Amino acid sequence: MEQENNMAITVANFIKLANFYNQMTMMMSAICVEKGGIAIENYVGRFFAADTLEFVAEYGRRLMADKKHELTPEIISVINRFNENYARVKDLTTPTQKPIYEMTLAEFERLMNI
Repeated sequence: MEQENNMAITVANFIKLANFYNQMTMMMSAICVEKGGIAIENYVGRFFAADTLEFVAEYGRRLMADKKHELTPEIISVINRFNENYARVKDLTTPTQKPIYEMTLAEFERLMNI
């Protein structure tokens, strides 16, 4: 039963998640260019990207906390980079957003980049 709670936190899985996130952001950038040069911070997918980044950063933190894994300096550096990137966009993630009907006009305008 305890193994179920420890959902296979491995370096290989972290690398897969990191690669997924990197590929997704490259695709988002390409979409923004194709749609006429939309700024990435104005692209509607930025919320999904922020949620995905939060997931990858949290996975990395759990990997570092799990002392069963010997992490190379390169992996630690990647985990730290994801955490730094997440710190910059954490206000876009779903759990910290107020419902639109509870936002002030200033909060809504900032959210929508108006």
